[in-house]
Amino acid sequence: MYLVHARLGPARDTGLPSDAAALVRRCAQPRDGVEFVVAHPEVRGGPVFGIFLLAPSLELAESSAERVCLRALSRYPAFRGFALLSCAVAMPRAYFEKLFEESGEPPG
Repeated sequence: MYLVHARLGPARDTGLPSDAAALVRRCAQPRDGVEFVVAHPEVRGGPVFGIFLLAPSLELAESSAERVCLRALSRYPAFRGFALLSCAVAMPRAYFEKLFEESGEPPG
């Protein structure tokens, strides 16, 4: 299972609708592997959807999440004015610091 973060460019005059996560979830098709969607409307830099999905690889997880988000943005008027800025699995900094520590190379 992957958690893909889909970051949106904010619409000028409106925030995310209260049912934003459900709207995105409704746009998923069985082949997309979406299990759950959560919306984070008040994130610095613009709203974010957390999309939990099953996929055989990181690349396929990210492309599935992107496809679902683009469907939602084009299908529902409540998303008018929003744009998909990025769609990627977030890699925690602590993970990379541990890798560098184990390899003996400095982070950075």
